[in-house]
Amino acid sequence: MSVVAEAPPVGALLRTWRERRRFSQQELSNRSRVSTRHLSRVETGKAHPTPEMLMRLSDNLDVPLRERNRLLLAAGYAPRYQDHRWDDASIAVVMDGLRRLLDAHLPYPALLLDDHWDIVDANAAVDQLLTGCAPELLEPPINVVRVCLHPDGLARRIGNLAEWGGHLLQQVSHRAERTHDQRHHELAEEIAGYLGKPDASTPRTGPVITLEIDVDGTPLRFFSTSATLSTATDAALEGLHLETFLPADDETRRRFNQR
Repeated sequence: MSVVAEAPPVGALLRTWRERRRFSQQELSNRSRVSTRHLSRVETGKAHPTPEMLMRLSDNLDVPLRERNRLLLAAGYAPRYQDHRWDDASIAVVMDGLRRLLDAHLPYPALLLDDHWDIVDANAAVDQLLTGCAPELLEPPINVVRVCLHPDGLARRIGNLAEWGGHLLQQVSHRAERTHDQRHHELAEEIAGYLGKPDASTPRTGPVITLEIDVDGTPLRFFSTSATLSTATDAALEGLHLETFLPADDETRRRFNQR
């Protein structure tokens, strides 16, 4: 006989998110304009929050959309945020627009990544960077952070592995801290294992951190930019980010402009 774990009550969930953000009840009260007395009663289950109160508290606690749905369900309300598949017709116009941005970035590499750094789509220039990776790392879903830092991926071709890997680990760790998603914590732990103990004495050079990677015997240098949908009301779209790479030196620019 299987035992189904009972979902935590909404008050306990709210308290967990407040503690994750390191807010006192007073601070959250000041931010959300909910009295500390009422907030305390909600957290202990002595008062029941309205949907509007839950959304106001979620805004101030920076709760991800999927977790907001969980709060609403725990309080007995219907979820407010959809969570569509990438091929769903209702978000087709958004996905089409993002894919057009991928193509517009050619001849330089660009990827559309989900919240866990799995590749949703990429332009043709990305294939040049992935040459030589172990086939199992390129089986969907392809996790771009794992591909970069795995010993059988790009790690052996990245000239500044400690610096670039430290940058990626910081990004993953920061997102794990925000979302408290178990997959984010597991990914952070995995890539920390690839990197070993970071060398704090390694100086950073240049105005931005670059990816220095050998492609067909030629050392290339890129800097990256990341863009998200700031107005997303769909949980899947909230986690999407467009990662674009631009040449950080003339040699890299010439190499890609010749193709």
